[in-house]
Amino acid sequence: MLHQLEIENYAVIEKVRVSFHTGLNLLTGETGSGKSILVDAFSLLLGARASPDLIRSGAERARVAGVFELAFTPALRASLEEAGLELEQGELLAEREILANGKSRAYLNGRLTTAAALRQIAPALGDIHGQHEQQDLFSADTQRDMLDRFAQAQELVERAGAVFRAWSETGRRVEELRRSEQEKLRLLDLYQFQCREITEAAPEPGEDTRLEEEKRVLANLTRIQQAAGSAFDALYESPASAVAQLKTAARSFEDLGRLDHRFSALAQSLDAARISVQEAALEVRHYLDRLEADPGRLAQIEDRLVLLERLKRKYGGTLDEVLIFGSQAAAQLAGLQSSEETARRLEKERERLQAEYQQVAAELSERRRQGAARLQKPVEKELAALAMQRTRFEVAVTPAADHPDSWSAHGWDRVQFLVSPNPGEPLRPLESVASGGELSRLTLALKTCLADGGSAGNPTRTLVFDEIDAGIGGRAADAVGRRLQRLARSCQLLCVTHLPQIAGFADHHYVVDKQVKAGRTLTLVTELAAEERVQELARMLSGAHVTPEALDHARQLLQAARSPA
Repeated sequence: MLHQLEIENYAVIEKVRVSFHTGLNLLTGETGSGKSILVDAFSLLLGARASPDLIRSGAERARVAGVFELAFTPALRASLEEAGLELEQGELLAEREILANGKSRAYLNGRLTTAAALRQIAPALGDIHGQHEQQDLFSADTQRDMLDRFAQAQELVERAGAVFRAWSETGRRVEELRRSEQEKLRLLDLYQFQCREITEAAPEPGEDTRLEEEKRVLANLTRIQQAAGSAFDALYESPASAVAQLKTAARSFEDLGRLDHRFSALAQSLDAARISVQEAALEVRHYLDRLEADPGRLAQIEDRLVLLERLKRKYGGTLDEVLIFGSQAAAQLAGLQSSEETARRLEKERERLQAEYQQVAAELSERRRQGAARLQKPVEKELAALAMQRTRFEVAVTPAADHPDSWSAHGWDRVQFLVSPNPGEPLRPLESVASGGELSRLTLALKTCLADGGSAGNPTRTLVFDEIDAGIGGRAADAVGRRLQRLARSCQLLCVTHLPQIAGFADHHYVVDKQVKAGRTLTLVTELAAEERVQELARMLSGAHVTPEALDHARQLLQAARSPA
C-alpha cells in the first residue's frame, strides 16, 4: 500500500507530498490541473522510463519518492534479496531521480539500484490502469495473463516455460550438430590441419624469447669474446689487473697497520673487495670457455624462429595464445568426432523434454479451460451491474498441441476474450466491438473478478485507475463507482475521475489544483474534509458557478454512496 507520495520539480509540480490511505482514494480537479501527472510520477516508482523533458523548467533534477507498506511474500523476499535489501518493519522507500543530462537514478531504502530492479518488485507495489493500459487488453498476451491469474496457473506457466526453454535449446544444439555433412567435413579437415601444424611444431611458452637471446649471442660472438677477454685481463690476467692492484694496496695497508691499527680494518675490506673481483673474473673466464662458434646452430635457431613467427601470425600474437588456440582446436575436433554420439544423446533428451512439456502444457491447458468457464459468469454479472446487462462474455481457449511450431514458453494455447454487447450479435474479439466506455467497464469488471478470485486481492497492493470513467456517464457511472468501492475492500485504490457520480464513493477525496504564483504555475494536492467534498462535487456538477441546487445534489450523491446498492 502506498502511504506517501512525494514529488519535486516534476512537470508543473514544484513540490507535493500526499499521504494516501486504505480504501478508495479519489483524485479530482479541473482538466489540465495535473491529476494524471501524479499517476505518471507513481509509474516511475514502478520502473517506468524516465525522460528529462519532464524536469520542471529551471530545475536541475526531478525526484519522486514513495513509502510503501508491503506484504512480505516469498517472491518479494527473493527479489529484495537479489537487490541486496531487507524490509524494515514491512516498509519500503522507493525513489527515482531524473537528471537534466538524461540519466536517472533509482533507490530502494536509500540504496542505489536500477529501474529494472524496480520493475521486478513492481507487482508487489502496484499496478496502473489508464486508457493506454486498456488498449493493452486487446493483446492476446494480456488476455492470457489475466486468465492465468484468475485460474491461479502461474506456477504451471513457470514450469512450462522452463521445460520449453530447455527443449528449444536442446533442439538448437541437435540442429547445430546435424549441420550439412559437407560443412562438417570441411571443419573436420580444418581442425585436423590446425592441430597437426601446432602439434608438430611443439612450441613451448617463452621459447621464442630464449631463442632470440641465443641468436643474438651467436651472431655477435667475436665482439662478445673480445669484450669478455678484455674484461678478464682488466680484472685478473694482466700485470696491472684490478686483482694485482688490490693485492699491492692490501700489503701497503698491512704495513701501515703495524704502525696504526686503524689501517688493519681497511686492509680487511680491501681483501673482501679483491675476493669479489676475483670471483667476477673467474665467472667471465668460465663464460669465455663456454663460448663456441657454431654456424650450424645459428641456422637452426633462425629456421625455428621463422616457424614460430608463422604460427603466431596464424594463431595468435604470442606462443601462449598459439597454445591456447591449439587446445581449442583440439576440443572442436574432439567435439566433431563425437558429434554423432552427442547428437543421439541430445535427441533422446529432447524427446524426454518434449514429453514433459506436453504433459505440463496439457495440464496448463486444462487449468485454463476450467478458469475460462468459471470467469464467464462473474464477468457477465459485473457487466450487468455496470449497465451492460445484455452483454455476453466468453474466453476462448484454443490449444495447438499438434503443432510444435505454435508451442511457446506460455504453453500451446491461444487465449482470446470474446464479447457481444447486443443481443443477436455473434461473439467477436474485443477490438472489433468494444467502444472506449465499454472497454473501461470491461476492464473494471475483469479487475473486480480477479480480486474476488483471490488473484488480485492484496490489501497492501495499490491499483491505480486513471480516468477509467472515459466514455461513460449516468447510471453506468454510478455502477462503476460502486464497483470501485467494492474493489477497494480488497486492495488500495487510487482513481482519477471527472465524474461526480464516481467521486461520491471515495473513502478519501483529494483535489488537484493548478495555481500561478510569482509568474510560475504550481500544482497543489489537498485532501478534502467532509464539507469541502460537498463543494468539490458541486463544482464538478455545475462548473465554476456553484449553485444551491448543485450543493444539494452533491450531498445526495454522498449519501447515496454510503447506502447499499
